[in-house]
Amino acid sequence: MARNSLPSITAGEGGLNRYLDEIRKFPMLEPQVEYMLAKRYAEHGDRDAAHRLVTSHLRLVAKIAMGYRGYGLPIGEVVSEGNVGLMQAVKKFDPERGFRLATYAMWWIKASIQEYILRSWSLVKMGTTANQKRLFFNLRRLKGKIQAIEEGDLKPHQVTEIATKLKVSEEEVISMNRRLSGDASLNAPIRASEGESGQWQDWLVDDHDSQEDTLIEQDELETRRNMLSRAMDVLNDRERRIFAARRLAEEPVTLEELSSEFDISRERVRQIEVRAFEKVQDAVQKDALEQAKALRVVES
Repeated sequence: MARNSLPSITAGEGGLNRYLDEIRKFPMLEPQVEYMLAKRYAEHGDRDAAHRLVTSHLRLVAKIAMGYRGYGLPIGEVVSEGNVGLMQAVKKFDPERGFRLATYAMWWIKASIQEYILRSWSLVKMGTTANQKRLFFNLRRLKGKIQAIEEGDLKPHQVTEIATKLKVSEEEVISMNRRLSGDASLNAPIRASEGESGQWQDWLVDDHDSQEDTLIEQDELETRRNMLSRAMDVLNDRERRIFAARRLAEEPVTLEELSSEFDISRERVRQIEVRAFEKVQDAVQKDALEQAKALRVVES
């Protein structure tokens, strides 16, 4: 699964189109085929299976990478970083979870690309919290929407509006705006399609929904899911079954059905459900406190 075993985007005119044509040759996988390949790699380290999983999803990487063309970085490098995320996703993918690789890999691809963008920008102590990333990836888009196109500091009401929309402090907005405005790469000349030219910062305004906001929300959702999954380890088999059936299922199982399943009264099922919920709640709170402490140690 080495990166050099995959197609690459060559420099020059038409390089991207040639790459897209090349990756279209790799067939998409049927769900059962994908499952068997993932099992072979997870259980036996089958590199051929891993390669098929990666190459069948290169089109997904390319599609996601196109959403990041506005950051002034070579599209070939953006795609390459996305491919790294894809390979990481394949390594960690658990086919027994019941969802497709594309759903899982999308998170890794976007995270890898975003980290590359952050590394490529000379921002000192940019930060890695969800709010800071949201501010970094959305500041120029919002400036364009409110027509704050002048160089230099934002006006007070513009700072307030952006801070409110992105749920960050006004000080963070001011600091980030100064960093972005002062980065020389913002003024790098580019040539767009049909002979248009200018500086790449002129092309950052996008009125569509932000992919970065979506990713951040997905990351936060995944964090909560992981915390819940860890918390459920405190439950025994019966508690886990009742808790999942009553609290996590889209259509909760009735007390009557569970009482028949476990040969206990409906009231006893209800008591187990309440107790299981309390245990999970306590475990989630402890997990959150430990993560907060770890984050404070890193930031200090």
